[in-house]
Amino acid sequence: MSDKTKQFSIGNQNEDEIRDIILTTYDALNEKGYNPISQIVGYILSEDPTYITTYKNARNLIRRVDRFELLQILLREYIEKSDDFDFETIN
Repeated sequence: MSDKTKQFSIGNQNEDEIRDIILTTYDALNEKGYNPISQIVGYILSEDPTYITTYKNARNLIRRVDRFELLQILLREYIEKSDDFDFETIN
């Protein structure tokens, strides 16, 4: 067993495109009466597209987003908004 830490690398899908897809998915889920946060989290964790409605083509859209890249963006946004963390030190 190696003590070295593996590095994880992902593609660079356009963040604006991802944001638009997530917002469209969120709106579609909300309009259909679902809890959008819970449904999107369920999809991210399971990769089961049935967590996402087909309304407004949301299911097809969200499947175009790399889940690992989405998690990286969400974590970065969360950390950047934290007053107690200097994000620049880890870039």
